[in-house]
Amino acid sequence: METIYGILERITYCNEETRFTVAKLKQKGKQDLTTVVGSLAGVSPGESLKLQGRWTYSKKFGEQFLVERYESVAPATVNGIEKYLGSGLIKGIGPVTARRIVRVFGPDTLDVIENNPQDLSRVEGIGPKRIAMIARAWAEQKEIKEIMVFLQGHGVSAGYSAKIYKKYGSASIETVRSNPYRLAADIHGIGFITADRIARNMGFDPRSEMRAREGVIYTLNEVVNEGHVYYPCDLLVKKAGKILEVDGELVSRALDGLSGEGRLILEDTWLPGEESRPGQRAAYLPPFYTAETALALGLSLLKKGPFPARPVDAQKAAAWVEQRLKMRLADAQREALALAVKHKVLVVTGGPGTGKTTIIKAIINIFEALGLRVRLAAPTGRAAKRMQEATGREAATIHRLLEFSYQAGGFQRDRERPLEADAVIVDEASMIDTILMHHLVKAVPAHASLVLVGDVNQLPSVGPGNVLRDIIDSGGFTVITLNQIFRQATESMIVVNAHRVNQGQFPDLRPPPGGRPADFYFIEEDDPEKAAGKILTLCSDRIPRHFGFHPVDEIQVLTPMHRGDVGVANLNARLQDLLNPGGQGVSRGYSTFKVNDKVMQVVNNYEKEVYNGDIGRITSIDREEQEVRVDFDGRKVSYDFSELDELVLAYAISVHKSQGSEYPAVVIPVMTQHYMLLQRNLVYTGITRGKRLVILVGSKKALAIALRNDRPRKRYTRLKERLMESLL
Repeated sequence: METIYGILERITYCNEETRFTVAKLKQKGKQDLTTVVGSLAGVSPGESLKLQGRWTYSKKFGEQFLVERYESVAPATVNGIEKYLGSGLIKGIGPVTARRIVRVFGPDTLDVIENNPQDLSRVEGIGPKRIAMIARAWAEQKEIKEIMVFLQGHGVSAGYSAKIYKKYGSASIETVRSNPYRLAADIHGIGFITADRIARNMGFDPRSEMRAREGVIYTLNEVVNEGHVYYPCDLLVKKAGKILEVDGELVSRALDGLSGEGRLILEDTWLPGEESRPGQRAAYLPPFYTAETALALGLSLLKKGPFPARPVDAQKAAAWVEQRLKMRLADAQREALALAVKHKVLVVTGGPGTGKTTIIKAIINIFEALGLRVRLAAPTGRAAKRMQEATGREAATIHRLLEFSYQAGGFQRDRERPLEADAVIVDEASMIDTILMHHLVKAVPAHASLVLVGDVNQLPSVGPGNVLRDIIDSGGFTVITLNQIFRQATESMIVVNAHRVNQGQFPDLRPPPGGRPADFYFIEEDDPEKAAGKILTLCSDRIPRHFGFHPVDEIQVLTPMHRGDVGVANLNARLQDLLNPGGQGVSRGYSTFKVNDKVMQVVNNYEKEVYNGDIGRITSIDREEQEVRVDFDGRKVSYDFSELDELVLAYAISVHKSQGSEYPAVVIPVMTQHYMLLQRNLVYTGITRGKRLVILVGSKKALAIALRNDRPRKRYTRLKERLMESLL
């Protein structure tokens, strides 16, 4: 083993998951930079490093130093100190400020920051506020470095060390030592697998009860992320046992132990007269059990009360609203209107072009004429904005309607403080998951009516549950299906083909009659790599040139999966290179974020009021403040560098994440490579996201597979059964 010293010049590659790093080192007395490879958690350009390892040679990459161990040493030269401070390591110091500080203090710079930070006032542009920020950041960085040294041997990347410090502060090492499994629950991005690796490195018994219990909770959280509200115990035992590599008996004991602690709820699901079996128990995480049971009760109670307005003649009401809106209602729309003025809970469903927006406007006008206070809402900001534009009335996201407050710790509208409304109309209801629908129903006053409007044939919510489908299938609520496609809608091949796909028929690819420009295309390409190339050309050149759509703001790639040539990750990287080339960025995980990048929020952040699926553009990156600012439809939101794992590039997104949004143009790859995810409702949902142009790229065989697959992946939910029981 050899030892080398040098200043880290730059990091050329870093895998956040495996911690494998490729970097360039400037060694004293050597003209060329040295390539170093290995696990280098937490290093920054400008750092002086002592590296131990061995020299290797690669035909492809040449001579490299394979690092076995390393430690950071204080930079010894003025240039090294300037580069070290200017690397963005210390919040409050960027390249310009670093140059000014080093110009004043020279080789004593680090000693001044460490012991006499008040002397920084001698530097131009540094006042008391900036001094306090630098001193605090320097102290934090020292502690984070200690945490990094402790964690790097246990498989935790540098990016997570800062998050761990932010959560636990000076107690970080002690907390991780006592129970590393807490990381999986407390730190976004650290899963059970990483926490388990740390625990095993520390000598925790792989057959310990604590490990088994944490593994069960992890497994339940994983299936919740797949859309399940509960999971059958027999399947949970198998799944957790496989992940933990332990026998089912230990997992079963862990289930009972967690139930006794109240960390999960076990419920018998067998029907009267059946012989009970262990597999007929359902395992719930407590919040989902509470939400599902309370939602069923809340909906049944809401249904049973009297309608909040005087009886009206439905035919006269329909004639009045037709005259007012200067339009003609279809028979199904007239029926929907008649039901809306009688029933406390109404579901209106139907595909694109069937007049769901029209019926919302008609119901609003009738309700307002009856003197009812009407509130409008939708699950996402974009859906609420569309609802507001279509109706001319104020519409809010459900979170805003229920006055979510991060500071107060939750929704401020609930059963004790219900909404000031006599009727609540909610659009895009298929997107609403069990937890959110529970909070919504809880806040609807007992006397008010609730109208849920949505397309039940779309993909179910990103969050757990299948709420709209369960409400309809329970048979206990009034449901009207709009199925007549209006004449103007039939002129759009997007609408026509969406309905054909929903019925399992192949899209009509003939040119539109009357010489109208086509708005729907299928570009055949069986090879995934070539398909990816065609998608890039479509987004960067062909669509903007032929249709005038902006390549970033108006074109959205929607893909069924995350991996592969036409998966989210690869397409994002290639589209970023093509549509936003050059410029310095901030690297986090697999992504590098740059100014003007299109990004998406991937977790609900109630403090910032941005939610899973929100799309924005990066407007600035401040290396001194270590902040990235993102514009979400006119609202500016700041992210600390340590929070960037909440964002992903969004040139390409999953079809699931597109729900509730519409885009002028969408491009959808449909490949046999995505075999496991090819479902009719997935293709249908993707097509219905396009307003003016839809282009499918892929193989007809893959599309045929999707059209035949009309069995959506099962979601374990008992809402339907609970509704049936509560309405008896």
